[in-house]
Amino acid sequence: MKNRAKEFIKDELKKRKLTYMMLSKIMKEKGYNYSDNTIRTKVNRGSYSFVFLLEVCDSLDIDIVCLENEAIL
Repeated sequence: MKNRAKEFIKDELKKRKLTYMMLSKIMKEKGYNYSDNTIRTKVNRGSYSFVFLLEVCDSLDIDIVCLENEAIL
């Protein structure tokens, strides 16, 4: 599961041609204060909090839809 969590954010950054530094800047504009090194560490570890995932999704304009007991990103 950690690998899936790790690859989710990496894939989204690749799709958008963004670096961790660019994501950090976008997140700071939204009010989420993470350095690019902190983001890189969290993503590479693959065990970040759900709150962090929501903040990344909000920053990248990724909608999260919950259908009963399943979340679809």
